[in-house]
Amino acid sequence: MNTTPPRGNKKPFRPFSKPGRPFKGRGGRVLREAAPEFETGTVLLYGWHTVSEALRNKGRRIRLLLATENGAKRLDEEGIAHQATIVPVREIDKRLAATPDALHQGLFAEADALDPPDLRTMPAEGVLLLLDQVTDPHNVGAIVRSAAAFGVKAIVTTNRHSPEATGVLAKSASGGLEHVPFVTVTNLARAMLELRDRGFLLVGLDSEGDADLDQVKLREPVALVLGAEGKGLRQLTRDTCDALARIDMPGAIKSLNVSNATALALYAVTTRLGLRS
Repeated sequence: MNTTPPRGNKKPFRPFSKPGRPFKGRGGRVLREAAPEFETGTVLLYGWHTVSEALRNKGRRIRLLLATENGAKRLDEEGIAHQATIVPVREIDKRLAATPDALHQGLFAEADALDPPDLRTMPAEGVLLLLDQVTDPHNVGAIVRSAAAFGVKAIVTTNRHSPEATGVLAKSASGGLEHVPFVTVTNLARAMLELRDRGFLLVGLDSEGDADLDQVKLREPVALVLGAEGKGLRQLTRDTCDALARIDMPGAIKSLNVSNATALALYAVTTRLGLRS
C-alpha cells in the first residue's frame, strides 16, 4: 500500500515546460498546459473540505491561497479566517492542469507539509494504521478520511512505494490530513517490531487470515496492517504480524477494496475496544 506523507525530502515538482507555456510534442502540437513549478515540500490542496480544514489547522502554514468570489464568500460565511487572493475560475483550473477533472470548488492552496510525529515517542495508545505499499492516492485518501473519522492516532507508511500526501490524495482525504499525522519509515517490518516492543498488537488484514476479525482477541494499543490492492500484504509483513484476520462478508461478493475494508475494520476494532464511546 503506498502512502508517502508530505515531506521536504522529495524531489521538487518539475513542470513539463516553463510556467505559463504549454508543453508541445512533435510538430509543435500542444499536449496539455504546463502546471506551475512548486517549491520542494509544497503540499497542494484544493476543494472545500480540504482547504477549509487546512485553514482551521493552526499548525498548517499556508503559502498561497487562491479563491473564486464564491469560494471566498463561503469561507466568510463559515467564519473561517483567510487571506485569499480572489481570482477567476480559469486561474485555479490552470494551476490544476496536470490533474484532469480536479473538483476544486473555487479553492486552491499551496502549503507546507505538516511536521510528522516521531514513531518512537508517540504514546502507545489507541489505533495505528500501517500501509504496506498501498499506491493508489484515491484509496489512501479515503483511508485517511476514515482514519480521521475513527480517531486513528497516526498512519505509518514507507518512504518508497507510497503516494505523497498532496493533490489527489489530499482531496480524497477531504480534510483528514489535518487530523491524522503521517509517519514515513524506511522499513515497515522493522517499524512493526519497534511498535511490538512498545506494546502494540500487530493485526494484519488478509483475505486468507486465520480467523474473522470479530474473533481475533484484541487489546489496546493495536496497529492494523493493510496491504496493497491485488497483492495484499508482503510475505515479510505477514510474518511479522501477531495475528492475521479476514473480514467475512455475507453477500455474493466476498472482497472489498482496501479503503472500504479499512473503514469496516476500524468500526469493528474501535467498537470492541470501547474507543467510540
